[in-house]
Amino acid sequence: MSSTAKAALLALSLLGGGALVVGLPAVPAHADNVTIGIGPGGIAFGYQDGYWDRDHRWHAWRDREEAERWRAENREHYYDWRHDRDRDQGWRDADRYWDRDNPH
Repeated sequence: MSSTAKAALLALSLLGGGALVVGLPAVPAHADNVTIGIGPGGIAFGYQDGYWDRDHRWHAWRDREEAERWRAENREHYYDWRHDRDRDQGWRDADRYWDRDNPH
C-alpha cells in the first residue's frame, strides 16, 4: 500500500470514518462531563472574581457556569474569596503545582 493511501486511511480513521473502512456502520462518539480548557498556560488559581493563568495573567470568569464548573473540578486550587483580598493579589508563587506535577 502506498504511503499516500496509508495517510488517507489514517486521516479517515482519525476523523471518525474508521468504521467505514472496515465495513461497519459509523456510530458517532459521545462524551459526558468533559471539560476542555484552551488558553495560554491553563488556569493556575481560581477565585470568586476570576482566575490567574499559569503565565501570571488575570482573567475574569466568562460566566457563573464557567466558574462553578472549574471550582467543582479543581477544589484544591480554588479559593472562595476575591483575589484582591491578599497582598499578593492571589498569585501563589510558592504553589506552582503544575511545575511539580509535570516536570520537564
